[in-house]
Amino acid sequence: MNEWFAFALTAALLLLSLGFFTAGVIGNIRFGGAMNRIHAAGLGDTTGMLFITLAMLTSSYTPGVSIRSFLPLIFLWVTSPVSSHFLALMEYRQKDPDGIRS
Repeated sequence: MNEWFAFALTAALLLLSLGFFTAGVIGNIRFGGAMNRIHAAGLGDTTGMLFITLAMLTSSYTPGVSIRSFLPLIFLWVTSPVSSHFLALMEYRQKDPDGIRS
């Protein structure tokens, strides 16, 4: 019974992560400005990766695998805001004061 519960919880977490990744992709398609698109991509991938990591934690039973599965999540949580900030800064610097691209 415990294995079936872990399987169902893992499947639910993976479907939830798929939903966040899909919402990020739809946000990239539908949002108009580059800043809004950066925001949608940044939130979609970090939240989706969180739920994938939680799904890996529920499906694994050894502590070593549990600890190692957090390393990609920590790496993504550190690098994603930095890269989003860099992209937003480059977008801001490409506009002139009137808001029109040069």
